Amino acid sequence: MPEREGAIRRLAPAADSGGAPVLQSLISRHSLLDALDRAAEHQVTVVSAPAGSGKTSLLRGWADAAGRDRRIALMTVRPGQADAQLFWLALLSSIRAAAGADGPTEPPPVAPGFNADAMVDKVLSELAAAERPFVFVIDDLHELTSSAAVDQLAALLMRLPSGVHAVVATRHDPPLRLHRLRLAGELAEIRAAQLPFTVDETRELLTVAGITLSDEAVVTLHQRTEGWAAGLRLAALSLAGHPDPEGFVAGFSGSDRAVGEYLMAEMLERQPPEVQRLLLRTSVLDRVNGELADLLTGATGSERILLDLEDANAFVVSLDVNRTWFRYHRLFNGLLRLELRRTAAADIPDLHRVAARWCVEHAETADAIRHLQAAGDWRDAAGLLAEHALSLTLDGQAGTVAELLRSFPAQPGEDFPDLALVHAIADLTHLRLEEAHAHLKVARSSADTAAQDRRQRLFLALASLNLLYARLRGDFDSVFEQVGAVPAVVAGHSGAEVALGSDLRAVALLNLGVTEAWSMRLADSERHLLEGAALARDIGRPYLEVACLAHLGFTSTTRSLTLARHRCEEAITRAARHGWDTEPVIAPALVTLAGTLIWTGAFDHGEGWLERARRVTSPDSEPGLRLLLRLIAAVLPAARGQHHEALAEFAAAREVQASMPGRHALSTRVTAWTIATQARLGMIDEARSTFAALDAQQAALGEVRNAAAAISLAEHDPDRARRELQTILDGTAPVNHALTRLEAHLLDSLASRELGDEAAVDLALAQALNLAEPERLILPFAMTGAWRLLPTLPAHGTSHAALIADILDAVQDGTLGPAEWASPLPAEELSPSELRVLRYLPTNLTRPEIANELSVSPNTVNTHIRRIYAKLGATDRSSAVRRAREVGLLAPGSA
Repeated sequence: MPEREGAIRRLAPAADSGGAPVLQSLISRHSLLDALDRAAEHQVTVVSAPAGSGKTSLLRGWADAAGRDRRIALMTVRPGQADAQLFWLALLSSIRAAAGADGPTEPPPVAPGFNADAMVDKVLSELAAAERPFVFVIDDLHELTSSAAVDQLAALLMRLPSGVHAVVATRHDPPLRLHRLRLAGELAEIRAAQLPFTVDETRELLTVAGITLSDEAVVTLHQRTEGWAAGLRLAALSLAGHPDPEGFVAGFSGSDRAVGEYLMAEMLERQPPEVQRLLLRTSVLDRVNGELADLLTGATGSERILLDLEDANAFVVSLDVNRTWFRYHRLFNGLLRLELRRTAAADIPDLHRVAARWCVEHAETADAIRHLQAAGDWRDAAGLLAEHALSLTLDGQAGTVAELLRSFPAQPGEDFPDLALVHAIADLTHLRLEEAHAHLKVARSSADTAAQDRRQRLFLALASLNLLYARLRGDFDSVFEQVGAVPAVVAGHSGAEVALGSDLRAVALLNLGVTEAWSMRLADSERHLLEGAALARDIGRPYLEVACLAHLGFTSTTRSLTLARHRCEEAITRAARHGWDTEPVIAPALVTLAGTLIWTGAFDHGEGWLERARRVTSPDSEPGLRLLLRLIAAVLPAARGQHHEALAEFAAAREVQASMPGRHALSTRVTAWTIATQARLGMIDEARSTFAALDAQQAALGEVRNAAAAISLAEHDPDRARRELQTILDGTAPVNHALTRLEAHLLDSLASRELGDEAAVDLALAQALNLAEPERLILPFAMTGAWRLLPTLPAHGTSHAALIADILDAVQDGTLGPAEWASPLPAEELSPSELRVLRYLPTNLTRPEIANELSVSPNTVNTHIRRIYAKLGATDRSSAVRRAREVGLLAPGSA
């Protein structure tokens, strides 16, 4: 038997629980299968026809009969799919499963943010790597209600790799705009006119079902149904074992809908009462399992009936490999609902309520809300949506939330204040901050009057959203006023309530930690972000975990740049594991990593990470992040002496600050470096004007005193420059980073050089090098231009020879930096004393000479070197240097 014939399954009569024969399978329609084979020679096939035309059966039969020379991925769009992300993840999962690749078959986890272009590229990458030929089939595309997802799919279909074919089945033509493919001859189309059964196919269908009809009756049945696949299937089910098949065929006529309703009534009447009851009462569901069917019918054994119905091809299809979830054919389900409304309309609201309770207990929140809406229980639906809208958004179902909102009555006759919270979530998701503020005020009034069992969850939701709102505005003081509203634990009577509370608390900890970071409350920020990451990991929220980790690097920058870089790398690696390495969520880690590299002189390498950060940061990103990005983007050209480019970036950073109601902790640094850059460009009047705009408190800050010194140096007034620096050097001026004191010593050295005081120059440089050594800070030497003074230091008058060589390398060619920053750091960090010894290992100095440079004993150097070898896993000096360069503790080629 040819392989195509193997796809034909015998339609033999088989007794159901009531003794009546039932339909076992469908016939194979050779002409249409051949048409699909021919269509597969093109790039895309569209199968477009009304409900009940046999599209799904045809495609499944073709997939089964396609042979082993091609792999086929088959997915069905879920009813009312409003979320682009969930559609794409389902498609990616089906492609991976069909490709049988060695990589992951599960799609990335859902996330509240979604980069559609990156997802399209990911799917194209999977398709490009699949064995050829490869086909993916998308059935029921009309159920995709996300216009963005439809547009993205059109882009995908236009860019399919060679050897990949796509089939799209839909009830009506989707707005895919595939005219270019049609003009290029790469679009095949199968329309409704090609799908009706022929008279011969109708006869074969009846024959293999064991139904005997005269030729005249077969022709009549074909004419009355117009070859409509669903009508013929219903007819076959009704005719099986019918006492008068000829009379049955002669007894009906009319349109598809009339035929369907007539045949439905006939088919139902021939089923046992328990089957009729199950089909009708479960028709209120989009999908059903045995447990839920038992609840709706008040009976047992529903799963067995569902399995038998699927085996009989009675318009029932299983949705999972274990055959535990089922759905009815869309047309069949619609006809069942019509019959239910005709025979038991009064029962429908209670059926929906039972289904809603089951869905709530099984965390199927969106379905529960839909059932409450269908039951007319609008207030309960609004309350449930308000409580779960944030969790649904975290689950990537923002589109579903919007759809549920639209389903409430436009003029309900009674107010639903709970929905204000949902509107606020949607507004914040789309950065409509003014609208969000108004809705949050209404939601607060609603929470005050809520029932006691809901009030705590609503208050926690409000606290979380208020934190997010303040963070997105840059109103950091307002955030700290909200801290007390975030409880440490959330009480709940069920697992779902505890999970909901954990979601809200994790979001609150993230927003609090981020805001503390932008306010330079770094110890508090670190604590809250670590707590948020741990909680997110415990509750299975990887997106929130990555979001917390992405900001942790910044919290470490004043403590240890090595730790900051390590945390950034860890966050980026974790994001890549989930496919989020090009998503906005990882932007804080990217820009902070770029900053740590630039601060330590790896200008070119840092620029690469800065470009990655730019690509994932949009103009709508939170202002705190955009200000940090602009600051790092400014210091890079400043370090290279490109002051005009630096000034443009500083100006952009100041514009971001001006849009924020609160002050970013880095704002002072932005202003100070703006003034210094203006001065270095000879824009003295502009620098003085910028300085004059500051109040007395700001002018007293260490960063600003440095800027004032830069103006004095530009005016060739070194005495005044040294006076401006005095409060920093004596420790009385407030500073938020050692970088400020380091910069002050460098400016002091420049002023001393202009005064001709060489001893003061050497002293200031020595103090600057002492501050720079532990973290290998190179950026200040480059930005101030003080690096030019380093070659004048006495050859043996400093213990920082290796650092000086690194600084000069960095400013001269910009290539200083490790070749591979992702190498794991030593299990135990080197101490500051060990780092100082490590700097000399690439040189030709002997151990006694290193001891002399550091003013310590040779025994101390020997002890440090033994510990360095142990921590780096090295056995000799050369392997220790090589390992130190791999992990970024030494620069390549440094000596």
